[in-house]
Amino acid sequence: MNPNLVRVLDGNVFVLSDDNGDIEATTANPVGFFDFDTRFLSVWRLTLNGDRLSVLSTAERDHLHLRFFLVPGAPTHYVDAKSSVIRERTINGGVFEERLTVFNHHHAPEDFTVRLDVDSDFAPILGVSVDRSPPGRLYRRSEERGLRLGYQRERFQRETMVTSSEPVRVDGRALTWTVRLDPKEAWTVELRVRSLVLCPDGVDARDRLERRPRARLHERQDDLAGWMSRAPQLSCDWEALTDVYRRSLVDLAALRYSPLTLPDQVMPAAGLPWAATITGRDSILTSFMALPVAPELASATVRMLGIDQGAVLDDFRDEEPGKILREFRYGEMVAFEERPESPYYGSADATPLYVMLLDEYERWTGDADLVREFEDEARAALRWIDEYGDLLGDGYVRYRRRNERSGVANQGWKDSPEAICHADGRLPGPPLATCELQGYAYDAKLRGARMAREFWGDPAYADRLEREAAVLRERFDRDFWIGDRGYYALALDGDGRQVDALASNMGHLLWSGIVPPERAAQVAGHLVGPRLFSGWGIRTLGTGQERYNPLGHHVGAVWPFDNALITWGLRRYGFAEEAGRVAEAIVDVSRYFQGRLPEAFAGYPRELTGYPVRYPTANNPQAMATAAPFLLLRALLGLEAAGEHLLMAPRVPPRFGRVELLDVPGRWGRRDVIGSGLAHVDR
Repeated sequence: MNPNLVRVLDGNVFVLSDDNGDIEATTANPVGFFDFDTRFLSVWRLTLNGDRLSVLSTAERDHLHLRFFLVPGAPTHYVDAKSSVIRERTINGGVFEERLTVFNHHHAPEDFTVRLDVDSDFAPILGVSVDRSPPGRLYRRSEERGLRLGYQRERFQRETMVTSSEPVRVDGRALTWTVRLDPKEAWTVELRVRSLVLCPDGVDARDRLERRPRARLHERQDDLAGWMSRAPQLSCDWEALTDVYRRSLVDLAALRYSPLTLPDQVMPAAGLPWAATITGRDSILTSFMALPVAPELASATVRMLGIDQGAVLDDFRDEEPGKILREFRYGEMVAFEERPESPYYGSADATPLYVMLLDEYERWTGDADLVREFEDEARAALRWIDEYGDLLGDGYVRYRRRNERSGVANQGWKDSPEAICHADGRLPGPPLATCELQGYAYDAKLRGARMAREFWGDPAYADRLEREAAVLRERFDRDFWIGDRGYYALALDGDGRQVDALASNMGHLLWSGIVPPERAAQVAGHLVGPRLFSGWGIRTLGTGQERYNPLGHHVGAVWPFDNALITWGLRRYGFAEEAGRVAEAIVDVSRYFQGRLPEAFAGYPRELTGYPVRYPTANNPQAMATAAPFLLLRALLGLEAAGEHLLMAPRVPPRFGRVELLDVPGRWGRRDVIGSGLAHVDR
């Protein structure tokens, strides 16, 4: 995605445009107004007296507002325009609104022709980056003070309604206003763009559901203010940490939305633009990392994913009983089963992660009622690990897609085709057992045992889960450890052979606790060694591996969320200095991205580039990257829930100086945590 695109965002409703506010969508420039997994505007181009407009500056008050300051034509070194335009843009109650103001700066009256070209291809968000001819019928209709654009394919129908506050000439392709302005006078028009998801009787499908109307702008503003005030307050001597913390809070607020099935709950969408939808893995990990600042996200995520938990065997959707979904979509391609995401279950890690989140949420909040309410779902997830996850009956969670036509081949978080590879570049055969899946399964069993013993009244089940976890840990160490290299294999292939690439996945093993203490130092050494650690963070794949590429999505790029989980794992095993080194590098990266952590960035060595290099197609913002600073803070301050208490063990690198995190919420009420890097503290 073009990093210069600008956006307004409200959950899974958003507008992406060029920096002057125009929308002209192409496969290489996937801009537009998006809602309900559909692009409702693909052209939104403004001209003044036939001239395109150039941007002088933009102002972003928050994720709900954008303001563009524009002049006609190409600005010269000395801008002395006789006219200018301000575009003010927002999302208000799910409606895209734009206010246009034209200024006459001349000393004489001027006539202006203001033209706005409007169109929509109604492309499903899954298809915006590929050439695709709409299978259905596009139509348009001029209306009083507006334009209606539509698309119909059998019973599937979507419409875009554009209305003007001022009288307008509509020619089917554009809205045109002709105005005469006296010297120093201004003229304003307000535009509203509504997305319609129509039933055969012409009623919007969303209006038939028993759900609250989408929040209006003032409600969103009040909500954002409340969200920021409820979050713990951070102060730090290193400004980079406070900047990324605040930016992450705002971005996470922007990514919250209420699923149709749970209108009173808010959970995080995975990211803008490609993943502004319900997800399993991303929502779980985001909620886990955000527990110290917004524990309510975890509750909503548990509820939503529990409702849509797999119940049957469905090859097309990769669905299995007990399995947690990968993602849920509403667009045309899933409606006609060109793609399976309604919902799609092609994720092997979301299911154990679901159990881990439920347990961690109770530890942090004391909400035992949720653990009891979702006992059946947690048990079903644990059962999936042994019954459907263990494809070869050897005790390891593996994946092999059921949907050979359009299913995802790699079903861990590194899901690109070449992500799981041998050191020499060979791709292993399925079913694959990646190492982190075994760590998740181990942790899920231990957490399930705790919940069974303390809340479900089933000590026998708890004992069984603990025995299974112990056996898994011993067997895993035997089969995955590569003795002559001193690290864990990335995976086992379908024949049980080790996939020997050096990758960041083994850092998740420290997070899960499956690594025996005597192995931990070697694992930590590799994670912060020169092959994996770039100076800006830990790469997904180590240098020296045949498929290593610093711009490779999962074979060399650096992912902040991956680093945050690894940082927490390093602290868990007592490697405070190494954890601080990784945390400091990731926070440092945010300074080069306006205080926002990107989804991923290139894995070039720090000494080569001197700055982190942007990854070209990253989601922005992306929920897991947005939540990463919260887990980094938790690792630096050593925060752990223990009964009714919040344990603290700060180990802060000197660069951070004094760190204060005030009013951390949890079952203990609110607690202040203070750490200092001003004095050296031994591990």
